[in-house]
Amino acid sequence: MDKDEAEVLLWQKMLEPFDKHGRMDIDACMDSFRPYLEANRRTTNTVFHVLLNPSPEDKLTGEQLRETAKEYMERMGYGDQPYIVFKHNDISREHLHLVSLRVDENGHKLSHDFETE
Repeated sequence: MDKDEAEVLLWQKMLEPFDKHGRMDIDACMDSFRPYLEANRRTTNTVFHVLLNPSPEDKLTGEQLRETAKEYMERMGYGDQPYIVFKHNDISREHLHLVSLRVDENGHKLSHDFETE
């Protein structure tokens, strides 16, 4: 992941997602997700990934973006899940990528009723 384009804003219930050089460590992310995925091998589409695109006029701070991401995850029912949030600049404006899992630590599939709203 190119540090000039993306930045990890926050993570929850995960191992620290950086290697000793401060770069994103995808293996650490997968190690955090693995127990959840192994608890339920029947569920398909286990990864939740959404983009949040604030208006360019809003000029949100890093803390405001973190709070927005946390609130979004809570409202979607993923507030107690492991997740990671990236701020990305690969288009003409900043946006967020939120990545989590659709199965809980007991292997139960989470309701995704709110995902279509």
